[in-house]
Amino acid sequence: PGVDSGTTACVVVLRDKTVYVANVGDSRCVLCREGIAKDLSVDHKPEDEIEKARIEKAGGAITGDGRVNGGLNLSRAIGDHFYKANDLLPIKDQMISALPDIKIHELEKGDEFLVIACDGIWNSMSSQEVIDFISQRAKEGKEEVDIAAELCNACLSSTTSGDGTGCDNMTVIVVTFQWNG
Repeated sequence: PGVDSGTTACVVVLRDKTVYVANVGDSRCVLCREGIAKDLSVDHKPEDEIEKARIEKAGGAITGDGRVNGGLNLSRAIGDHFYKANDLLPIKDQMISALPDIKIHELEKGDEFLVIACDGIWNSMSSQEVIDFISQRAKEGKEEVDIAAELCNACLSSTTSGDGTGCDNMTVIVVTFQWNG
């Protein structure tokens, strides 16, 4: 990491039956409801029309490979101050914003588990593929920590050549729900 590194964040707060998700960047929170993936966060990518408009209004450009000024491949991050140096703009209007999207979800029966993971996972598998992967192993009676480790291993590339998929850092948290009655 250099002197101006950055990171993403996907913060989840569970309170009673309410899930609060605050997201900056391309880490993601996905709910499994009766075997179906439901995204509880939005990946912040430069190609998104709202994100693209903010980036361009702040004087940035999106390259053909989806990067802001040829650098970051996401449109919101904590840190990365180089992209937030326009003194004429408020912080929320900079090329790269740290302003999170916040979503609130009420849990109901049928909601089985949450997966919170960084892009190293999501670049390798879709939300539904991750839900299927976890569901299968949960049915086999495996513990969440073991399932998370297996998921990381499944997303690893066997080589560092190619497009980089499976070579990124990987963090995953699996939270299961227990319903009474």
